Amino acid sequence: MTTLAPPPAPPAQEGRHRATPPPATRMRRLFTGAPEDPRWARPALWAILVLATALYAWNLSSITGNTFYNAAVYSGTKSWKAFFFGALDSGSFITVDKPPFALWVMGLSARVFGYGTWQLMLPMVAVGTGSVALLYRLVKRDFGVVAGTIAALTLTLTPITVAINRDTNPDPILVFLMLLGAAALLKAVRTGRLMPLVWSGVAIGFAFNTKMMQAYVVLPAFFLVYLWAANASLGRRIRNLAVGTVALIASSAWWMVVVDLIPASSRPYIGGSTDNTVWDLVIGYNGFGRIFGASSSVGSQGNGASFGGSSGFYRMFNEIMGGQISWLIPFAAIALIGGLVLRGRAPRTDAKRAALMLWGGWFVLHYLTFSLAEGTFHPYYVTAMAPGIAALAGAGGVMLYRAFKEGSVAKWGWVLPGAIAVSAVWAVVLLQRVSGSGTLYTVAEIVVGVAGGVAVLGLLAGRFLKRQKLVGFAALAAIVALLAGPAAYSASAATTASTNGTNPTAGPSTGGGMGGGGGMGGGPSGSKSGSAPTGNAPSGNAPSGSGSSGQPPTGSGSNSSSSTGSSSSSSTGSSSSSSSKAEGGQMGGGGMGGDVSSAMITYLKKHQDGATWLVAVATDQTASSIILESGQPVISMGGWSGSDNAMTLAKLKSLVKSGKLHYIVVSSNGGQSTNSEISTWVKKHGTAVSAYSGLYRLDASDVS
Repeated sequence: MTTLAPPPAPPAQEGRHRATPPPATRMRRLFTGAPEDPRWARPALWAILVLATALYAWNLSSITGNTFYNAAVYSGTKSWKAFFFGALDSGSFITVDKPPFALWVMGLSARVFGYGTWQLMLPMVAVGTGSVALLYRLVKRDFGVVAGTIAALTLTLTPITVAINRDTNPDPILVFLMLLGAAALLKAVRTGRLMPLVWSGVAIGFAFNTKMMQAYVVLPAFFLVYLWAANASLGRRIRNLAVGTVALIASSAWWMVVVDLIPASSRPYIGGSTDNTVWDLVIGYNGFGRIFGASSSVGSQGNGASFGGSSGFYRMFNEIMGGQISWLIPFAAIALIGGLVLRGRAPRTDAKRAALMLWGGWFVLHYLTFSLAEGTFHPYYVTAMAPGIAALAGAGGVMLYRAFKEGSVAKWGWVLPGAIAVSAVWAVVLLQRVSGSGTLYTVAEIVVGVAGGVAVLGLLAGRFLKRQKLVGFAALAAIVALLAGPAAYSASAATTASTNGTNPTAGPSTGGGMGGGGGMGGGPSGSKSGSAPTGNAPSGNAPSGSGSSGQPPTGSGSNSSSSTGSSSSSSTGSSSSSSSKAEGGQMGGGGMGGDVSSAMITYLKKHQDGATWLVAVATDQTASSIILESGQPVISMGGWSGSDNAMTLAKLKSLVKSGKLHYIVVSSNGGQSTNSEISTWVKKHGTAVSAYSGLYRLDASDVS
């Protein structure tokens, strides 16, 4: 008797209800992966995620972070008003020069667990590892397990990504939100449905409220991919894009609109703006100012300061930037072109080509933006480019590998070996630049040379001799060759005792430029080469302690607040306390600074006399250090560069007359017109505190 098997069930379609597996099965799959995946896939993913977490969280107590953002987070734990606006001080005099979403994330962690190093770093490590897991899922869906694994490992070992994920700058959160937007967009492309596109717009909107215009760099690729490849009619695609754009605008603009509608007298000054509006910050300092620099009539606050070398198409490969991001750029570019050619005759809605267009657009748009930007540019910005490079390395690499195995020698025999050879040679060049910097880099150079040679020769020999095992072994050697250099830099970034919290980079110093490279150069924070944190000094340190009290350390260590990285002993104040000269405004063309020591901070706290603000100083750098050491609100009169018009003489007189401010630190080198006017008035009407150079006391009786 013959028994016929029942016909197979039709495949589940996305968007329809599916049978939900029982909880035990879902938990098992979390550790073992989907049934169709190879047995090694999920353990490999977990190993990569553990590696990522270890790199981002290793020796957590040594992480200093960016004092600027640390102080704003601390202030947000003391005042919900400061929390909402992203104010530098809990008195809400001035905001930081970015929107506050990243501060909210860190601030909520600090409010729940108490303020301290690991409390601020916890969200950064989480989103960094989350970005790796999310990229794996996105690449795996369209290109398979091997491609997803390579992409995840590449992102994990991108040197600048390791450096910035060990810092309190907002970029790790920016990258995670952009990847969420990409995930929703690809789902919208596959299904043709509206809601995933709306959620993509919402995710990019939150990214905008993390770092403003930088979140929009990927938008041209998002729009093009959906308009070209979405599984819907042209009319429906256009309609859905219009609705998604509305969602994008609403999620981007709500905070800006609310803040700008609030009277200026009822909110902090918008740091970095020229007219005390968020809109000016968007199009100026964080918009056109970043692209066109100080020469732009719009966004003149860009200042033209480049910490990553001169602008130009070669910038990503120069001595400062090369070791941070460029290792796999040659391979990614070749893989992108090859992948698009391979999918050339696929249908319009082909998911693989759509994904290649997305990741290729992500990579190219960031490359052009960062290479050609003439305004303020820090090396860690390029961590936003890393997911595109990693995805192309995984997806494009696997496509080239399969074409190499299956295609004719004349057509595909040279592409994959050629891409590996070019990238391996470039890796050797990068490692040659740091020859003599340590055994780690020498070993990496040898590994790259040997593994690269084995990979290229093995691929060609295996292809001509038709030995598939040899081809597979050569492919593994290629992965080793291409990732050995980034791995060395990443290990250095994770194990360095102290890094520059304002301008974090990985590996050894390889070039000059403003800020230097390799995590050892100077910069606005004044971090010294190879210097370890001194006790609980506020030069970028988030207080470590127990974190339960929510109070930063007081009166310990030196107050390193120089905007130029120079320091000198103070000739005033207590002889037992060290100090560093706060040269406020040196980047922005003037401002007020002074000598601020721990002894001065102790004096100010003792004689605060009920004032809201402990003292007024020239710049954010000086103010943030004092906030973290004293635990008290401090006024930054000139913002980050000293050039903001946050403080006017009329406002100063009002604060003094009302008893909200008694002390001001002024410098002897003048400054811009407003600051010069304030400096002159303070010296004329205030009482100099002779023990501390540049410190003046003002009371209501001093205001006429």
